[in-house]
Amino acid sequence: MLDGLDDIEWRRLGHAYGAADDVPDLIRALRSPDPATRDDALGTLYTTVYHQGSRYQASAYAVPFLLELLADPATPDRPALLALVTSLAIGPDEAVLPDGFPIGAYRRTAEGGRELLAAKPAPWTGVDETAKEYVEYAYVESLDAAERDRLWAYIDVAVYDAALAGVPLLRDLLDDSDPWVRVGSAYALAWFPEEAAGSLPALARATQTAPVTGAGAVEVATLLIASGLLGAAPDHRSLAAPHPVVRCGAAIGRARVRGPETDPEAVEELLAWAAAPPTGADDPTDGGWVPFLGGDLSGYAGLALRQLGPRHADRAFDALTGRLPTVSGDQSLTVLGEALRMAFPDGPLPSGTPGAGLTPRQRRLAEVLSRSPEPWLIDGQEFGNVAMLVEEYGLPDDRTALTAYLTT
Repeated sequence: MLDGLDDIEWRRLGHAYGAADDVPDLIRALRSPDPATRDDALGTLYTTVYHQGSRYQASAYAVPFLLELLADPATPDRPALLALVTSLAIGPDEAVLPDGFPIGAYRRTAEGGRELLAAKPAPWTGVDETAKEYVEYAYVESLDAAERDRLWAYIDVAVYDAALAGVPLLRDLLDDSDPWVRVGSAYALAWFPEEAAGSLPALARATQTAPVTGAGAVEVATLLIASGLLGAAPDHRSLAAPHPVVRCGAAIGRARVRGPETDPEAVEELLAWAAAPPTGADDPTDGGWVPFLGGDLSGYAGLALRQLGPRHADRAFDALTGRLPTVSGDQSLTVLGEALRMAFPDGPLPSGTPGAGLTPRQRRLAEVLSRSPEPWLIDGQEFGNVAMLVEEYGLPDDRTALTAYLTT
């Protein structure tokens, strides 16, 4: 187990905090019999080789060993390791939903990145914080914007390809005895479109054998969404499934493949979910947690409405603005981001545009925001990301100023 881990010159590979010479011990700690040790190691890997969604040179070297751990049923916490591997492969999934992972675009952007990476100095190593010099960061800062894009895309593609090598394992894990390993492997397979020809039959077989109650319903919904992201529309009959999570998964998958030709039943399912508040008796999730978009299926349904085309745009906007007053935090960013995209199809307002110059859709969204405190908050505190998002479109970045702006 983990043969070759110490053969890699980790100190010459960088992660978020300099040299990656701590990575081997962190990977070994994932096998520790002590849960606290495993949790600490996993958390540290999330802050080093996957820092706030960014991947680094060391990340690609860590992935094969994580896959080796996943392949061993005796490894503890395999669902958590699956989540880490998937995050390393694609970054935050909200950045690529509802369309799936654009690996072709990444590969094109990465052209020329290998040479830029080869010229990067080795990272700082040592324990003396006062002497730390981020020489590799200085190198990155010396590049122009296009070169930085090529460099980071090359690193991202290298990590992605390291995870891509694990696709056969992920297919095997669809038959694992642990239901959350099965869910995690279905979720992971969704992001490798280049392997769709082999993954779709495996997903279809798993869909036929999974139960449709309890955790099984979550599993089926994940399988259906994954199939849609890989280009196969779920069976129309899934739209009549007894569990709402399965119906939503089928609707999302069908919208991804059929687009404007999506059947009316799927459209209605998406609209109902997109408008649903996040808690209470009207919450359609029925206790099911599907891993896409951090479990926010209503938010994902709102994104999927985009794929229906202009025919349902007014109803989609109604659903988004209807849900917006009830959400906060990351859910607010999802709903608000999509509503802003619909209200401002030409981009931000020209400087100096008065409130009277807003289009009806823009004004309606601004009024909802001005009346609703919840979307501006995260855990009861002001959420700066929401304020920045609103400001990007040329609107005032707080409720008081927005209310005053609407009178101009």
